[in-house]
Amino acid sequence: MTGPAAATRGTGDSTGTGDSPGTGDSPGTGDSTGRGAPPVGHFGRYGGRFAPEALMSALQELAREYAAAQADPAFTAELDALLRGYAGRPTLVTEVPQFAARAGDCRILLKREDLAHTGSHKINNVLGQALLTRRMGKKRMIAETGAGQHGVATATACALLGLDCVVYMGEEDTERQALNVARMQLLGAEVVPVTAGSRTLKDAINEAFRDWVTTVQTSHYCIGSVMGPDPFPTMVRDFQRVIGVEARQQVLALAGRLPDAVIACVGGGSNAIGVFHAFIPDSGVRLIGCEAGGDGPASGHNAATLVAGSAGVIHGMRTYLLQDADGQTLPTHSVSAGLDYPGVGPEHSWLHDTGRASYRAVSDAQAMDAFSLLCRTEGIIPAIESAHALAGALQVAGELGPGALLLVNLSGRGDKDVSIAGRWFGHLDEGAAG
Repeated sequence: MTGPAAATRGTGDSTGTGDSPGTGDSPGTGDSTGRGAPPVGHFGRYGGRFAPEALMSALQELAREYAAAQADPAFTAELDALLRGYAGRPTLVTEVPQFAARAGDCRILLKREDLAHTGSHKINNVLGQALLTRRMGKKRMIAETGAGQHGVATATACALLGLDCVVYMGEEDTERQALNVARMQLLGAEVVPVTAGSRTLKDAINEAFRDWVTTVQTSHYCIGSVMGPDPFPTMVRDFQRVIGVEARQQVLALAGRLPDAVIACVGGGSNAIGVFHAFIPDSGVRLIGCEAGGDGPASGHNAATLVAGSAGVIHGMRTYLLQDADGQTLPTHSVSAGLDYPGVGPEHSWLHDTGRASYRAVSDAQAMDAFSLLCRTEGIIPAIESAHALAGALQVAGELGPGALLLVNLSGRGDKDVSIAGRWFGHLDEGAAG
């Protein structure tokens, strides 16, 4: 498999500081023109390191420390021990035949990241970054969060390792994810509501970067997805790829063959890259990302970046984003706070352009219907983010026909979404507490 033409070094971002080559790249991202692989830190023409000068030394330090940690058996052994004994890995693969029966003659398997400690895949990445923070001698972790699961995971790891924790969260998201705000506070984190802009995930990321610029000597910004300036997209991918490594072995053991398709929801894209990555060499396995279609791609009220966006620069990376003709980032909408982001990880942009993965928009209504169906047929309450992948699985099963075997990454549990779902389905009054 080959990628698009190699990217050249970026020429700058809105700060005028340019970008420098990073420290990692996805296997197989060489171009098809014979000019060799893209610069390190790029995925085809995407990725890079677009950041203010004040953060360059911190990014370079992080790249060095991550490379050293990867080669350090003590670091990898400690992380592996935490993933097993604290996070609860490996997570299960569960077949859901009653849910699958609604899609026809197929088998659907769920990779149960909802069963990991803190209730989602986020803990995999955060434990790795928390150990790196300690390794760098820093005492404070900064995080952004939308649905709150990354914030909860970061607060959890900080409590475990004795680090200070500050979590930035859009004011709108603090209201619709009040349960996770309380969880973070119980774990000792300071939660800072962000009132600027759309008061959602994009604005929380902006504030987290501003904090990091001023506290870079003592703080590490624990980015929660495969986005941002290099080395974050590669590093977070590497911490999350345990999902797909486990799932590939588990599906082979359970079904005796690889799945026909692997399906995951995509906001920033860490759970999707985590489950996709081990299957990228398997050309017979379709990789399908389900974005937040909101009210529909044509409505302007969505967060379907790869379906409705175009290439540009956001939050330190070149990638697809939702932007107007002048390059200004557009507002987003999704019933799920965790998918309400106008960009996407650069490796997803590369997978999209090369055709190795395909992406589709799933509307709010489709996601909520799938949410309800899994609850009622299997007794599993998923995160609304994950319900987008479930809706996608129902579509894909019909497209592939009888005998299809599908693997869905159930990226998180739905405790945090009970109030939203309760109001959506009329079980709670509109004024009920979030």
